[in-house]
Amino acid sequence: EVQLQASGGGLAQAGGSVRLSCEASGFTADDYAIGWFRQAPGKGREGFSCISSTDNTAAYADWVKGRFTISSDNAKNTVYLQMNSLKPEDTAVYYCAFAWGSCDLYCTDYGCYDRQFSVGGKGTQVTVSS
Repeated sequence: EVQLQASGGGLAQAGGSVRLSCEASGFTADDYAIGWFRQAPGKGREGFSCISSTDNTAAYADWVKGRFTISSDNAKNTVYLQMNSLKPEDTAVYYCAFAWGSCDLYCTDYGCYDRQFSVGGKGTQVTVSS
């Protein structure tokens, strides 16, 4: 069973940075994708970044490009999300998620489709103050 745990959230000021981590366990695979999703209060869950295990190719929704960077340490089964230039509208619970295959199967410039991912863990809260 795939297990994912996001961590690293907290309080940041607008314009600041936060780095999230996602530890993955419970599976043996060479071809999978780890995505990042978030859910703000009163809104639906939205996927915005993904990284493919085979070649560490990253995908981003247009609205986070240039601000967020996803990376992976495959030896540690950990994926990171560096979030810079934070805005109050980035306030949300952030989750990581697992999917078989590569990001290009599930993500476009508009975002990643969560029906293809297994979202795991309780997420981590990021709050950005203005």
